Amino acid sequence: MSISLFDDCSFGSLSDNIDQIDLNGFDCNNNDLNEFFKQDAIKYSIDLLGKTYAFVLDEDKKNIVCMFTVSNDSLKADDLPNSRKKKVNKEIPRNKQRKSYPAVLIGRLGVDSRFSCGGVGSQLMDFIKAWFIDPLNKTGCRFIVVDAYNNSRAIKYYKKNDFEFLFSSENQEKEYIGKEYAEELKTRMMYFDLLSLSVER
Repeated sequence: MSISLFDDCSFGSLSDNIDQIDLNGFDCNNNDLNEFFKQDAIKYSIDLLGKTYAFVLDEDKKNIVCMFTVSNDSLKADDLPNSRKKKVNKEIPRNKQRKSYPAVLIGRLGVDSRFSCGGVGSQLMDFIKAWFIDPLNKTGCRFIVVDAYNNSRAIKYYKKNDFEFLFSSENQEKEYIGKEYAEELKTRMMYFDLLSLSVER
């Protein structure tokens, strides 16, 4: 089903809408994500660990189109290999370069399988990006970061939406997080620089 998040849906926090929506009907074809949204998202909000937001259909507000969870984070540039550190710092004036930069973490993101065609995922990412450069945003946020599932579908989605790997290779990332080279990475760290969208540059 092809829809527009901005014309056909309403937006709000999961906590505020939990009594009106059909949470059990949500299925994004990923058991880990489904379990989080159905069982843990509200607890995360209560414990101030992350807040989940949802778009629901205007014609039937029980139907969740997509959801995402965000929390505060930072991009620790000083911990990166020199080549990646230079890339992160590239657009930041030398006198403003820091050891770390404010970021928002997308902890979870899912689109219900009924609405997964028609570019809903890209609409959602466009919304998140715009949300954090809005002048009414109450805090500074330079980057969006994500630990993307290390599979072709998830990586393709984030690359399509202009995210880059924080580390140039899986081995480099394994070294950073202390994993043995033989161990498989379940996620890859990726980032997006919000300054590329800012109208105040």
